[in-house]
Amino acid sequence: MSIPLADRIRPLSIDYVVGQEHLLSNGKALRRIIESGNIPNMIFYGPSGIGKTTVARIIAENTNRQLYKLNGTSASVSDIKSIISEVNTFSGHNGILLYLDEIQYLNKKQQQSLLEYIENGQITLIASTTENPYFSIFNAVISRCTVFEFKPVSSNHIMKAVERAFTLLEEDMNTRIGIEDGVYEYIAVGCGGDVRKAINTVELSVISGDISVDGIKVTLDIVKSLTQRSNMRYDRDGDQHYDILSALQKSIRGSDENAALHYMSRLIEAGDIISLCRRLLVISSEDIGLAYPQAISVVKACVDSALQLGLPEARIPLAQAVILLSTAPKSNSVVCAIDLALEDVRNLDYGEIPSFLKDGHYSGASSLGNAQGYLYPHNYPNGYIKQQYLPDNIKEKKYYFFGDNKQEQLAFVYRQKITGEKK
Repeated sequence: MSIPLADRIRPLSIDYVVGQEHLLSNGKALRRIIESGNIPNMIFYGPSGIGKTTVARIIAENTNRQLYKLNGTSASVSDIKSIISEVNTFSGHNGILLYLDEIQYLNKKQQQSLLEYIENGQITLIASTTENPYFSIFNAVISRCTVFEFKPVSSNHIMKAVERAFTLLEEDMNTRIGIEDGVYEYIAVGCGGDVRKAINTVELSVISGDISVDGIKVTLDIVKSLTQRSNMRYDRDGDQHYDILSALQKSIRGSDENAALHYMSRLIEAGDIISLCRRLLVISSEDIGLAYPQAISVVKACVDSALQLGLPEARIPLAQAVILLSTAPKSNSVVCAIDLALEDVRNLDYGEIPSFLKDGHYSGASSLGNAQGYLYPHNYPNGYIKQQYLPDNIKEKKYYFFGDNKQEQLAFVYRQKITGEKK
């Protein structure tokens, strides 16, 4: 069976790993650990195809410990027990190094079966995961490991791997491979920071290239048809989903409509307008709020239009909503007020509702003292009369504070007018 080019070209030394300078450059923590030979339990976290498995294999191949490899998608408790049984045997006398790929797919019981042995050092665990380990891995395992985050590789670094891949194929096939201008760059950018995807694209582009007596010609059109939307990194249940939504909201909150449009475009390109619509609706209250109360009505209309239209037309009303929210005045007084109120409800003994506020629309209410002494505000000038509304235990509490924007300051002036209060 033919070995994929991505595996054949895999580096055998950390000096040849592309990217991950924040971990593997001279003097960086992970490189120092690798060079020391004193390998702790580690978890490598990051997207696929960026070198996690490569670095783990380099470590494993350069240790004197017995090496075992498991994949979380197929490993069972019996597989783990079989490895544990090797502890204290001749083959495992120097200790065991377990390389566990995709650890997030192991259930809690499977992960727990490793705890005793990775804690006492009889098994050294090097695990990799594409999902945030703090969400997907059992806390007791996390506490016994050092987590290193691997990041998407820049296009400049991927370009070197792409050039190497074409050169290796040319040598293996003993055939000249002609590369059209722009092919290297397009593959390097189009793979979205995934080195393995870039190398796979190189291999496919050669297989599907134009064959002639002069060799194989790889054109830009062929590469474009192979990469398509491969530069999109998006998982509706993973970190990218929440990271993009977070970046969108923070860009709108920061009044940067250009950045907001960028993150909105990534969601649209991934076909996820539902998450986009939900986030825009909450932003209109959380970040715009009473500074522009009409924003939520406009956004709701844009969202309804988008959901009725569907893509690609949905992009237009959604862009309208994003630009409106980005350029609108900002206030978080609403979310601050409700969070303060909820905190008291959850943590304080707030006491009884004042009896004059209780329901009086039933026989016997007056005998209980309910609804007695209530002052009907509409019977007074400006529809206002001062009276206590909060329970006695928290009667002095204040949750809402008028924002310094024009809209809320107008409301503040009106409040002063009807109450006679100065602040």
